[in-house]
Amino acid sequence: MYLYIFLFILGLCVGSFLNVLIDRLPKGESILGRSYCPYCKKKLEWYELVPLFSFIFLKGKCRACKRSISWQYPFIELTSGLLFTFTYYLLIVNNQWSPVNFLFYLFFTSLLIVIFTTDLKYYIVSDKIVFLAIVLALFYQIYRINQFSELLNPIISAISASVFFYFFVGISGGKWMGMGDVKIAGFMGILLAFPNVLIGLAVAFLSGAVVGLILVAMKKKGLKSEIPFGCFLAPATYIAIFFGGEIIEWYLNLII
Repeated sequence: MYLYIFLFILGLCVGSFLNVLIDRLPKGESILGRSYCPYCKKKLEWYELVPLFSFIFLKGKCRACKRSISWQYPFIELTSGLLFTFTYYLLIVNNQWSPVNFLFYLFFTSLLIVIFTTDLKYYIVSDKIVFLAIVLALFYQIYRINQFSELLNPIISAISASVFFYFFVGISGGKWMGMGDVKIAGFMGILLAFPNVLIGLAVAFLSGAVVGLILVAMKKKGLKSEIPFGCFLAPATYIAIFFGGEIIEWYLNLII
């Protein structure tokens, strides 16, 4: 129980840093230096930066200019805290626990949160984040393989997924998907490998189609409106990491 509490608090703290990445990387700003109010630019004191609790204490408003603080900040902090504890739980349940495994998955979870939010908020996928994710995924595969030839699966999966997405970028002129999605697909291929990468892509396309139809029905989007697909690729990757095998087994039982 105490470990889960610790992981939740750790997730809150990491989530606070992820908010910095989300806000500054798309703008080309340095991630170093103290946080500040996006409206009045006042640098925040330490007691204004306590994850989750500062938002509650300040009643969701900047102490200096009294303008509302975005719900993004407590949401990302809370989401990070919950996902850190959930990731640990899933590793234990699936008999995949090891300190190195856990550390890798915490990094992947954090990067997926940043990819999801930056694409949702700015329609931008930071190259720095995606390339870091690709490098970490490659190191993870090297760590877990027994023979060097086993790297062929994730590498071929990455190339295939990227080429598949690049095809859609080409035929749509970048209207359906962007180059950021191509890079995320490469990351998914390396991390998930075949056949789990197929599950990740299928979940992303299915969820994207459902949400798109709902938005069109609610007249929030048109049939030709741009929808940030990284918002679907990121959670689909997390789902495929832990539930890909179960989904494949369920599907095979369904058709056989």
